[in-house]
Amino acid sequence: MTIDLTEKPFNLTQEQQSWVQATFAQMSTDEKIGQLFLPIGMSKEGKDLDQLLKYHIGGLFFRPGPKEDIHQAYQYAQNHSKIPLLTAANLEDGSNGAIAGGTAYGRQMAVSAANDPEYAYTLGKIAAHDAKAVGVNWGFSPVVDLDLNFKNPIINVRSYGNNPDQVIANAKEYIRAFDEQHLLTSIKHFPGDGVDERDQHLLTSVNSLSVSAWMKTYGKVYRSLIDYGVKAVMVGHIAFPAYSHDKLPATLNPRLLQDLLRKELGFAGLIITDASNMVGMNSAMDRKQAVPTAIQSGCDMFLFYRDFAEDFNYMKEGLASGLLTEERLNEAVIRILAAKASIGLNEGVDHGDMHLGNYQAEQAELADHAITLVKDDDRLLPLTVRKNKRVLLELLGKQDDRVLSRVKERLTERGYAVTVYQPETNLFEVESVEEFKSKYDLVLYVANVETESNQTTARINWYTLYGLGNNLPWFVKEVPTVFLSLGNPYHYFDVPMIGTLVNAYCNYDHFIDAAIAKLTGESQFKGVSPVNALCDNQILEELKRES
Repeated sequence: MTIDLTEKPFNLTQEQQSWVQATFAQMSTDEKIGQLFLPIGMSKEGKDLDQLLKYHIGGLFFRPGPKEDIHQAYQYAQNHSKIPLLTAANLEDGSNGAIAGGTAYGRQMAVSAANDPEYAYTLGKIAAHDAKAVGVNWGFSPVVDLDLNFKNPIINVRSYGNNPDQVIANAKEYIRAFDEQHLLTSIKHFPGDGVDERDQHLLTSVNSLSVSAWMKTYGKVYRSLIDYGVKAVMVGHIAFPAYSHDKLPATLNPRLLQDLLRKELGFAGLIITDASNMVGMNSAMDRKQAVPTAIQSGCDMFLFYRDFAEDFNYMKEGLASGLLTEERLNEAVIRILAAKASIGLNEGVDHGDMHLGNYQAEQAELADHAITLVKDDDRLLPLTVRKNKRVLLELLGKQDDRVLSRVKERLTERGYAVTVYQPETNLFEVESVEEFKSKYDLVLYVANVETESNQTTARINWYTLYGLGNNLPWFVKEVPTVFLSLGNPYHYFDVPMIGTLVNAYCNYDHFIDAAIAKLTGESQFKGVSPVNALCDNQILEELKRES
């Protein structure tokens, strides 16, 4: 296959093309194979990084750490690499994906709920600027999955919502901000998560739409962003059987990568697998076969590893046996080098100056515009000290002291008397109905339930004490009850009996502060839900009926 590097998405100059060609011409087979890998760095010590660098890796990824440590590790790795590295981070929410203590601007769904793509541009600007300051040059973002199934446990607030046009508009602005800083983005997770209610970390999940329904939704998103010029696509361990007529995940599926993504959608950029240690990939075929098959099927880079030396040898053995062809290896390496040149790595590496921005004003503005009133059927809002002074505060989900103390402090400083719920240990601690009513003027649930890798649901688990505990919302007809979600926007499914429900999408401090201000009437609700928070999956059901 001839790759025209002067065309979209790389748009290389003659000088950049010459660098790609000269670099490629001097590479040994082992160096080419090494470029395919983007491993995770488990240690930032030079001696440990050397164990990866000796394989001529194409890129490197670190989990968030102190900015000095991240900066130093990437600088060491770049200085000891013959070919500049692609250095990556998950920058979905802000620079907190690269730096411990970096700016957490807001979940993508919060950005979308603010109802103006300018907030997606701000998210991209913050993420790119601060990540670049510590030596990162590639964001594994934005997420462009459509959140069509409210039971999906992994996409949720990571998405811009369920509307293709809204996803496209926000993703374009995020990508534009990265382009301005000369950083790569990577839209994900092709062919699209958010239909299945299962997590590809735990199995090969399935996009079960028909081809026509997919083309109107996910296909529209990918085609639009490919036309816009996005340079990289991350592929999920997600099957799309209506198109491929099999259950192979896209990462191992030439029909989805070469026929759909390359030919039909016209993508000529860099394709990278999602993390290769997920069950969704490893359960599809034995790893010795899967490692070279991912590249042969159409991926250009292989993300993470189980045992790096073993995976490298699997790739090398695959080339020797013909499972991976030299033609496909060369194509992949050319695209990797082209991606590097397209962000100026041919001219040298920008290690960054470790100067992070102060974005408190931007954070506050986003929270103010994003937080959404789902319903107030009981007309409880705004809360006032006069009518709601004695508050029983119940934190659901992850028991985070920061979240609990922040909510309590914000209420207390406004004059509320807050009692934090303590689980009852025996039936003698359970009050009568009248006793409970006499103690509280309001029950405030704060749900701190976030989507995480390798979990099967993002639902509420109650402390029941045989069904009599006060964690359960048995009292909604006895005491005014308000439900504030700091994560999953779909808690209505579990608490339809609560008449007042607010979605804040994030548990970051600025979102907690803004949410309390809105509950107490100091600020108006401005957010517009990017999904159906009443949990009926109507769009998904209509798409399936059309099939």
